[in-house]
Amino acid sequence: MGHFLLSILCLLVSPFVYSCICAPFEDQGRDKITYLPGQPGSAEFNQYSGYVTVKKQSGRALFYWLVEAPTSRRPESRPLVLWLNGGPGCSSVAYGAAEEIGPFRIRRDGKTLYSNPYAWNKLANLLFLESPAGVGFSYSNTSSDLYTAGDQRTAEDAYTFLVNWFERFPQYKYRDFYIAGESYAGHYVPQLSQIVYRKNKGIKNPVINFKGFLVGNAVTDDYHDYVGTFEYWWTHGLISDSTYRTLRLTCDFVSSTHPSVECMKALKLAELEQGNIDPYSIFTQPCNNTAALRHNLRGHYPWMSRAYDPCTERYSKVYFNRPEVQKALHANVTGIPYPWETCSNIVGDYWADSPLSMLPIYKELIAAGLRIWVYSGDTDAVVPVTATRYSIDALKLPTIINWYPWYDSGKVGGWSQVYTGLTFVTVTGAGHEVPLHRPRQAFILFMSFLGNKSMPGRSF
Repeated sequence: MGHFLLSILCLLVSPFVYSCICAPFEDQGRDKITYLPGQPGSAEFNQYSGYVTVKKQSGRALFYWLVEAPTSRRPESRPLVLWLNGGPGCSSVAYGAAEEIGPFRIRRDGKTLYSNPYAWNKLANLLFLESPAGVGFSYSNTSSDLYTAGDQRTAEDAYTFLVNWFERFPQYKYRDFYIAGESYAGHYVPQLSQIVYRKNKGIKNPVINFKGFLVGNAVTDDYHDYVGTFEYWWTHGLISDSTYRTLRLTCDFVSSTHPSVECMKALKLAELEQGNIDPYSIFTQPCNNTAALRHNLRGHYPWMSRAYDPCTERYSKVYFNRPEVQKALHANVTGIPYPWETCSNIVGDYWADSPLSMLPIYKELIAAGLRIWVYSGDTDAVVPVTATRYSIDALKLPTIINWYPWYDSGKVGGWSQVYTGLTFVTVTGAGHEVPLHRPRQAFILFMSFLGNKSMPGRSF
């Protein structure tokens, strides 16, 4: 039923029926995007964006952007996928939506958009969330919230967001639902998945019909991430033998939760030895002023600056700060006293809690029979393929299909191994943001994930 006919009908019904049926669709109507500045022609799909309150007392509200599948692909029959970027403190609008899996990319002028031929909304309805409060357009009226964010509150707020969002979009209730993300979302995705799974326990037909998750170049387990990262640097010729040995000796994450002074010195030396490269994509040219714009996180991963490449994120900073763009997105309605940023320094630098390992959550959700896929671009030196392989190996899962090459148009697109309860896929030549560097191969991976089919053979 169209919004116009529904609004006429809603004038005639009782208050109870109005609150149950009509109000959600009125909220949807307010959130509907009619046109984005610089958009190439008319979109063949519906888009919605706006705010969902997650904590009234504190005035915390999270910003979302829903991009539905094209009408020609029957969006009502497609699953819903929540996408989360990491950081912590980075925007899913800046990265996931604007330069990875969304329908549009931003041109260098920061004003016009062009279509992404490998947008994931061709296969699913995509829900991008800027999380936690303080990231992107998401905000809190309690300023201390920005200095006290951490894993636990982020997961709890994201779950509250989902519960309230499904009330605003009841047509997505009971729909197949997946959670996906990359980098520090290697924490966000399993943690939110665990909450949804536990809340659904014992419910025969849950509103949030959670089926599984997909993570890429994901921060997973501190010990194995460290070991695997240092090994990647050394085996790819990025650091010296002596620095590799020093890193292995001084960066001990079995008995300590923060880098020692000796470890920090070794990490600084490793950075000098690596030189002016883009650690997120070691074989591509960095921006000229990458070194000036990179800035390290405090905490567990001191080598991890929070974004892929300043050249690509610059366009987002220009576009999403334009008043007409914010108006079209129903964003910044409270007049946030700072410009929209791709990553929040405050949120990232003051991050509170960060568990050492996600592996216990993996074990719980694997035992529950959920679909779990992990992928890795193999030219990323920040959360490299070796780190992910060590973490997966620590799960001690039986192998169903041993290591094999998968193909795209007759060429090797990467490698895969299928375990009991988990599928691992590498994407050759891709950096930290796999859909940015290898959009077609990432599209094939996503299609395989949704279909629950192993990666394609030589004939694909």
